[in-house]
Amino acid sequence: MQEKIIVTGGCGYIGSHTVITLIHHNYEVVILDDLSNSNLQILDRIEKITGNRPQFEQVDLKSSEATQTVFRTHKDAKAVIHFAAHKAVAESVENPLMYYQNNLFSLLNVLKAQQENAINHLIFSSSATVYGNPSKMPITEDAPTQRSSSPYGNTKKIAEEILEDFTNSQSEISVISLRYFNPIGAHESGQIGEFPTGIPNNLMPYITQTAAGIREKLMVFGNDYPTKDGTPIRDYIHVVDLAEAHLKALQRLLDSSVTKPLEVFNLGTGNGYSVLEMIAAFETVSGSPLNYEITDRRPGDVPVMFASTTLAKQVLNWEATRGLHEMIQSSWAWEQNLRNELEQ
Repeated sequence: MQEKIIVTGGCGYIGSHTVITLIHHNYEVVILDDLSNSNLQILDRIEKITGNRPQFEQVDLKSSEATQTVFRTHKDAKAVIHFAAHKAVAESVENPLMYYQNNLFSLLNVLKAQQENAINHLIFSSSATVYGNPSKMPITEDAPTQRSSSPYGNTKKIAEEILEDFTNSQSEISVISLRYFNPIGAHESGQIGEFPTGIPNNLMPYITQTAAGIREKLMVFGNDYPTKDGTPIRDYIHVVDLAEAHLKALQRLLDSSVTKPLEVFNLGTGNGYSVLEMIAAFETVSGSPLNYEITDRRPGDVPVMFASTTLAKQVLNWEATRGLHEMIQSSWAWEQNLRNELEQ
């Protein structure tokens, strides 16, 4: 019998790739999503890739009542993977209350619904932003968390503190928090990928949209950081590698011999690339120059972030296997496929 997994935010970028990985490994998936930053077409794409259409419930997880109702319907679920959250750093600086309300209310309602329906396993979608502006690289999981320079990052830090308190008070509940570095790339089918509404907040869709002629030019936010070329350095990870890490974390949670209430893992490659290095790498893959302009720093950005990946290798038996070329190539293939579809 298939084990049922609830995936909140399962129509989003990372969520949809994880849903595909779960279906390929014979899990029954129920997606909960409010479609605020996604659309129902993703269900068609998932079905096209996997031959299986996941169950879908449109629900606003900020509503306690709506969350309770949908969890009662699916109380036979074995675990929850909680992706649902707003995630744009700059937007969070401009509208912090929206971020605190959305990202924390939804988590609290999910935890309460899990507790009341005895769904005792949770994977939480966290972020390297919980480390603030760390002084030491690579970043290990025991590095102190700090108040983030953005409200978005702070919601992830507060969420992890909530999870720590919750697991300390509930012996039945077990949680794995996965701290993502910078997910990019797209599924090898070219059927799904990152499709932000409005102006992209993340570098790779901004690059591909500029190359596709959707954006006039790429804005590079700051070239006066204390890095090798003055632009921020990040640890980019292929979204399919990230999805596979969620599968490993789920298998660990469902293994009854593992009894730790709360574990935290970094998900990255351990390699850092600057914005200008990413532009150069894209130009190599695409074979054409990219129009970009250096502008002022963006609020909330830190100079350097890259992960220590040792713990995930040792405990989850997971490591990223896809390199930068494959990340960029798949992102560009997805963008081109998407533009071709939209023009038809």
